Amino acid sequence: MAEPAAAAAEGIDPRSGYCAATRTFHSLRSASAGALPPEALPVTAAAYAFSLLASPLPDRPALVDAATGIAVSYPSFLAAVRSLAGGLWSSLGLRPGDVALVVAPSRLDVPVLHFALMSIGAVVSPANPASTPEEYAHQVALSRPVVAFAAPEVAAKLPAHLRRVVLGSDAYRGLSSAGARSAPPPVAVKQSDTAAVLYSSGTTGRVKAVAITHRNLIALICAHAENRERVAAEATEAGEEPPPPAVTLLPLPLFHVFGFMMVLRSVSMGETAVLMERFDFGAALRAIERYRATLLPAAPPVLVAMIKSEEARRRDLSSLLVIGVGGAPLGREVAERFVAVFPNVQIVQGYGLTESSGSVASTVGPEESKAYGSVGKLASHLQAKIVDPSTGEALGPGQRGELWIRGPLVMKGYVGDDKATAETVDSEGWLKTGDLCYFNEDGFLYIVDRLKELIKYKGYQVPPAELEHILQSHPEIADAAVIGYPDEDVGQLPMAFIVRQPGSSLTGKQVMDYVAKHVAPYKKVRRVAFVAAIPKSPAGKILRRELVQQAMSMGASKL
Repeated sequence: MAEPAAAAAEGIDPRSGYCAATRTFHSLRSASAGALPPEALPVTAAAYAFSLLASPLPDRPALVDAATGIAVSYPSFLAAVRSLAGGLWSSLGLRPGDVALVVAPSRLDVPVLHFALMSIGAVVSPANPASTPEEYAHQVALSRPVVAFAAPEVAAKLPAHLRRVVLGSDAYRGLSSAGARSAPPPVAVKQSDTAAVLYSSGTTGRVKAVAITHRNLIALICAHAENRERVAAEATEAGEEPPPPAVTLLPLPLFHVFGFMMVLRSVSMGETAVLMERFDFGAALRAIERYRATLLPAAPPVLVAMIKSEEARRRDLSSLLVIGVGGAPLGREVAERFVAVFPNVQIVQGYGLTESSGSVASTVGPEESKAYGSVGKLASHLQAKIVDPSTGEALGPGQRGELWIRGPLVMKGYVGDDKATAETVDSEGWLKTGDLCYFNEDGFLYIVDRLKELIKYKGYQVPPAELEHILQSHPEIADAAVIGYPDEDVGQLPMAFIVRQPGSSLTGKQVMDYVAKHVAPYKKVRRVAFVAAIPKSPAGKILRRELVQQAMSMGASKL
């Protein structure tokens, strides 16, 4: 989408980015470094990412397997992508627009496969290897793949009619051998064509298949390039060395938007991505130490765990420069405690959805990163509105409402669900995020909570995230989640699920008294249940629907 003329016109507040005439917030990011290529230019996201690499190619690894230490150099990575792309074209007969389901843990061959598929115009559709046969059947019915690439332990769970290739098998290896002999012909892929189909987490309903275009991914790469240039310029101005190319530890699954996009970012920047098959806190700390990781993308519970961990203090984590927080809001209190324990680690907060190609806003550079509690400023090329959910009126700075965004990061739509697409993206291209937010006078975005997750107590709105931040600050609480428990007298009661620290004998009354000291009376926690673990999505989002079901089946009595 072309940058609206209004963005360059008078009437936009240079502090907040708000235009009172159109009631629209505009990105304050310069788009110079991240200038988008002409929309009519046929180019895939893979080709665009590779075009940004320096010549000669970077002499650092593109990928490292955290468990084994096996590394893949940039020349080897590009050669592997080219060979596999040739085999996908000549042996499997894949063509532009064909969808390929990819079901595997985060192993070294997965990014090679993702880039190879995109480079020939085929559509990557990564799915969770822990899903059930019923979930795969639903996903396959939505995205209609022509082939599935699956890890050996997963292949049997896929629908019987679906053609499958087992990763690591002779048949899979044979694709690269065949491709080495016959490169695929040049393909004219439009930027508006679908590059990936990602499955949204389904925390508020049944999983949907999100179509992300090559243009979406290219816009994301450009935004990252612009952010990196800005950080380097600020360092130079301060008389400091620009940060070195990142070594990113990726404990995030590559089927989730956060992990998928971080690999794309890392490759396009010529950096190193260290892959972990699954998140394990102790293993992550050891990997930071072993591989001198400089960047760790993580959900807020990881920061809470690091604050409370003796092992985190024992390990040499001196290489870690940045922790990138996404997946859920990070409270100011947790951020301040983290910085007190790890003063040399900068917290970069960000916010995005699968439907926005994983990016909407982020903090850039040390100064912005001190705005604890905010997810940063609007990404380049984006516009936003804050809309009153009850009246539909667009609001100004400091006012809370649903966040709507528009720009080249917004998805093409939900595959096979025109009704859901029309409900989520309006005729003018505004994506309704479902998040209750506000911008302050300086253009920083704050996430209050999911609109659908707000607890309605006696007509008051209680954000669960606010109570969770308070609970996580208690030294005897390892983790916490809050839901609305149905009550015929008041609507919903705030109910806390608590994971105690080992050895703690914390009581429900103590939990309720602790929260009561920090909040207005209507926000008090009124029910408590102690559990072994909080159910979460792979990105660290709390699965509140599971907790609601658990609460109803427990019939927990008022404490």
